[in-house]
Amino acid sequence: MPHLLFRGVPSEQLKSVSAPLAAELAAICECGTDNFTMACLNTTSVFGSEADDQGFAFIEVGWFERGQQVRNRFAQAVTKYVSQIGLSEIEIVFHAYREDSYYINGETVSE
Repeated sequence: MPHLLFRGVPSEQLKSVSAPLAAELAAICECGTDNFTMACLNTTSVFGSEADDQGFAFIEVGWFERGQQVRNRFAQAVTKYVSQIGLSEIEIVFHAYREDSYYINGETVSE
């Protein structure tokens, strides 16, 4: 169920690597590829009076914590595929969900 939110990554370019990325992440997390969601946000970086539609890649990963080793491998895989589409500065942050705070159709998954 990891959710990846991409900023500064054009969706048309992400499409070209999304399937192999999902396959590698599924192997790392030991789950199916259908557990992943990937979404791109259109963003414009602003600094002072300058605006830059390119900026850099900033990827947020929301997931249930799987430990440092899995997190490292996950970040390396994401970096590898995003760099293949020509982005050189790639930053990733993980947000760990708590099972008692995660609901599907109004029902908690922790019970």
